[in-house]
Amino acid sequence: MSLKAKLNRSELTIGSWITLGHPSIAEIMAAAGFDWLVLDMEHSVLELSEVQSIIQVLDGKQCPAIVRLTSNHPDQIKRVMDAGATGIMVPMIKCAADAKAAVDGAYYPPRGQRGVGLARAQGYGNSFQAYRQWLEENAVIVVMIEHIDAVRAIDSILEVSGVDAYIIGPYDLSGSMGRPGDLDHPDVQAAIAQVFEAGRRAGKPGGIHVIEPDLQALQQRIQMGFNFLGYGLDIRILDSICRTHLKNIRETLKTS
Repeated sequence: MSLKAKLNRSELTIGSWITLGHPSIAEIMAAAGFDWLVLDMEHSVLELSEVQSIIQVLDGKQCPAIVRLTSNHPDQIKRVMDAGATGIMVPMIKCAADAKAAVDGAYYPPRGQRGVGLARAQGYGNSFQAYRQWLEENAVIVVMIEHIDAVRAIDSILEVSGVDAYIIGPYDLSGSMGRPGDLDHPDVQAAIAQVFEAGRRAGKPGGIHVIEPDLQALQQRIQMGFNFLGYGLDIRILDSICRTHLKNIRETLKTS
């Protein structure tokens, strides 16, 4: 079943973030069983050529590749979709017009306004019509709710046709509220709850990025009702595992 179909059924999916450019990182994470992986072009040094190489690896593992863009620009949307991305995750969506622009950038006319070209996604020109059908049936558009303005406009954002899911960016959201990094502040938590309730009313799957690889925090979000959850990212998972294992090793050596 495609990721889009799972989202339409509001099934729980758990993904993670890739910021390191080596394809082996993506291969390991896909083989581990994540439901989807985000290739983060916004907060990393990933270049488009690296993104395409990673997408190729993820395709081989049948793991949907979603590209987190640097902005809501149609030129970048077109290029990552032409590279073969399953979908896009668009930062700083603040209003319905922003969401509509993201959808327009991903789909060809008459549904959208994406420029038509031949690249990897279209089989290098050999399967354009097949790709057109795939696009309509499988492309995933995720809007990032990471500003208090988006919280205020959340109902209209989620009403935009073509938006498949939303995800909350907690750090940027807290920053837009004048409390950068203070994720547990009551005002920040109230804003998150407001977005969740709007998603529930609209029947849109959504979630939040649990940035630290903390199983208890993930379970809390699942219990809240979120069903599109990002868990950790490559650098935090690697750092956490290394530190935990070395701490255990040193404690064991002290007692041996």
